[in-house]
Amino acid sequence: MVTVTPLEAELLRIAGAVPDPELPVLTLRELGVVRAVHVRGADAVEVELTPTYTGCPAVEAMSLDIERALRARGMREVTVRTVLSPAWSTDDITDEGRRKLREFGIAPPRVRRDVQRDGGPVPLELGPTRTRAAAADPVRCPRCGCADTELLSRFSSTACKALRRCLACREPFDHFKEL
Repeated sequence: MVTVTPLEAELLRIAGAVPDPELPVLTLRELGVVRAVHVRGADAVEVELTPTYTGCPAVEAMSLDIERALRARGMREVTVRTVLSPAWSTDDITDEGRRKLREFGIAPPRVRRDVQRDGGPVPLELGPTRTRAAAADPVRCPRCGCADTELLSRFSSTACKALRRCLACREPFDHFKEL
């Protein structure tokens, strides 16, 4: 069991409160990418950050924003280390993060309890192009809640989102893809 000091807990809250640069409606804690904070001296800290996918272009911006927030707290030396194992999963998004995505007009990823967390390959399923209310876990429209939606494009404004359309209200919307 890892013991977290009160200072580490405070610094983890500060780092986790940084908004995601691509989805500023979410904090890095809600997105689930800030893994740990380790105090390395009186004013030195190391933060473990796991990107949503290898090569994520937002990692640099996230790191700089974390550094800025922790320096404002008085930490002179801030190191943000990218940690790839265990791989990030959309199951790491908190319930609050999922609620905020829905309110922002983005269908949150469906929860996948079968994700392997052993450092092995991360399974990826492309899924159906159309979902209906009769489906076990349909992609619901974040605007009207309808489960009758269709895939327009597997990629949207960012690589982690797909573009879908509701067949009831006819509005297009982003869907945060499950990983």
